[in-house]
Amino acid sequence: MFSCVKPYEDQNYSALRRDCLRRKVLFEDPLFPATDDSLYYKGTPGPAVRWKRPKVIPDWKEQEWDPEKPNAYAGIFHFHFWRFGEWVDVVIDDRLPTVNNQLIYCHSNSRNEFWCALVEKAYAKLAGCYQALDGGNTADALVDFTGGVSEPIDLTEGDFANDETKRNQLFERMLKVHSRGGLISASIKAVTAADMEARLACGLVKGHAYAVTDVRKVRLGHGLLAFFKSEKLDMIRLRNPWGEREWNGPWSDTSEEWQKVSKSEREKMGVTVQDDGEFWMTFEDVCRYFTDIIKCRVINTSHLSIHKTWEEARLHGAWTLHEDPRQNRSGGCINHKDTFFQNPQYIFDVKKLEDEVLICIQQRPKRSTRREGKGENLAIGFDIYKVEENRQYRMHSLQHKAASSIYINSRSVFLRTDQPEGRYVIIPTTFEPGHTGEFLLRVFTDVPSNCRELRLDEPPHTCWSSLCGYPQVHVLGAAGLKDSPTGANSYVIIKCEGDKVRSAVQKGTSTPEYNVKGIFYRKKLSQPVTVQVWKHRVLKDEFLGQVHLKAEPDDLQALHTLHLRDRNSRQPSNLPGTVAVHILSSTSLMAV
Repeated sequence: MFSCVKPYEDQNYSALRRDCLRRKVLFEDPLFPATDDSLYYKGTPGPAVRWKRPKVIPDWKEQEWDPEKPNAYAGIFHFHFWRFGEWVDVVIDDRLPTVNNQLIYCHSNSRNEFWCALVEKAYAKLAGCYQALDGGNTADALVDFTGGVSEPIDLTEGDFANDETKRNQLFERMLKVHSRGGLISASIKAVTAADMEARLACGLVKGHAYAVTDVRKVRLGHGLLAFFKSEKLDMIRLRNPWGEREWNGPWSDTSEEWQKVSKSEREKMGVTVQDDGEFWMTFEDVCRYFTDIIKCRVINTSHLSIHKTWEEARLHGAWTLHEDPRQNRSGGCINHKDTFFQNPQYIFDVKKLEDEVLICIQQRPKRSTRREGKGENLAIGFDIYKVEENRQYRMHSLQHKAASSIYINSRSVFLRTDQPEGRYVIIPTTFEPGHTGEFLLRVFTDVPSNCRELRLDEPPHTCWSSLCGYPQVHVLGAAGLKDSPTGANSYVIIKCEGDKVRSAVQKGTSTPEYNVKGIFYRKKLSQPVTVQVWKHRVLKDEFLGQVHLKAEPDDLQALHTLHLRDRNSRQPSNLPGTVAVHILSSTSLMAV
């Protein structure tokens, strides 16, 4: 996982530690000094802060404090974070900010445990200062700590509290994410500043990112009867980051509902009766009281794993400005139709009949500094279009929109979508044209998607270019095909000058919907485009008929319903069936 970790700011932990031990000094980080510059990026500093070194250290490899070997401690730590497509190793010293001898930021309930304060310091260094972490985005933090992809879910907008089917599907997905090492958080949206950290009558606090520490189907009943009844309840265990103030509704620590669960089941669940900030709720109540859930999947790409393995495509890109529209790559969202297709474009294939596709774009994080202030994110998003099966060049006109993300000024935008077999183009954009920035595109599919950037607008020009045509042939479907008792299993092949595109097999119907597109580069306008219909059989496929299309240049938006012919006749034959074809042809690929 960390085989290619890059030292942050070229600070090598091992070399720095060896140097400190050799000189018998404790490490002092020159890049993140114990000064106000490391605390704030703007505003007036608060009370006088003292930076103190802790005397008890987490028991972890050579970083631990060993009372028998005090000279082996160098006051230096390092942590790994995932940033913009790579793991970085962040080095810090152990000086922590305090007021009145108390840690002023993250701290543990145990006074001699400092790992969380040290992790927070390394994360603050990566962000620029401690203040940059204030009001941070939970979804982004989960990605930084895991290298996974975060999926925000609006429970209110999705009406999960009242839609049992959607709620059950979400619980199953959360169960899977949790069982495979992912992280999940839940929160109640704070609409105003006064709402932040407001405690509700039910004990929950607005604006807090509650960690989901367990997802479980809890067996109700006692003894053998519980096993025979198999009655289970979908439940979630959560923890308040404050380590106190718990949910006081049904299934809270002292509620009578726990009498429905056997003692052995309660012990297995680790149910305790103390105000430690951790509590259980039914998933129905979670959906009723919380407004947002964030699932962070740790994507498994190891083929040695027993769990589902994803294939990942990872590509770096940028929104850039240029005076030449053909080279401009900052066109804004689809609202800006004149410039939308100037954005970067990426193509990928779904190679199964249907596949779950995970897509995430992340803009490069802007580091906060005291001089420049906190960097603001651009509003970003992306659209996905189903295109011709053989497209090799950039899109210049709208095609069928297969899916679309939200547009938000978040560092990452994620979309999970199920798509049928075919070829797709992703167009990541800023909301407004003219904005610039770097981004990382990640595409996860079940089998390799061959995801790549489309850089060329059209084929290279030659002396024959003016004679060429670019027909886009869209075969919608067929009717009245040669039938069988179970219906025909048929497919189509579109042919043009040696290039061909084949549809998926449509099973058990004489009126199939192929919905397959091909785009072709023609040099011989006298030769027609051919559409053939075939019946799929176990031993040898059967030819059902074909049609020829002239596809004249500048034949725009032409829809044809044509009778099938045999391979030798130029006249309509007695072959049963018709095929519906939509043709868009032009002498310029920029039109299609």
